[in-house]
Amino acid sequence: MRRFYPHRLGHHLGLDVHDVTSKNANTQPFQAGYMVTIEPGLYFKADDDLIAQQWRGIGVRIEDDVYVTPSGCEVLSHTAPKTIEAIEAMMQS
Repeated sequence: MRRFYPHRLGHHLGLDVHDVTSKNANTQPFQAGYMVTIEPGLYFKADDDLIAQQWRGIGVRIEDDVYVTPSGCEVLSHTAPKTIEAIEAMMQS
């Protein structure tokens, strides 16, 4: 997995975008008021000979910003385009 996804699933957000959290942040349950990103992606190194040439040197990531509420969460980026068609349409406008 680390070969194509070299970072974690997300991180806390705050005034400085990447808020510093304690070293135990990944083991503590989320609490109401937390703001986090969820950012899955795939990254293909330019020099990876096991990857087809057409995919080398590219990365794709779809990110959401999420606010944790007392009863669940609110996806703040729910209107951001995430399908190929929606992204291409946005790029054409």
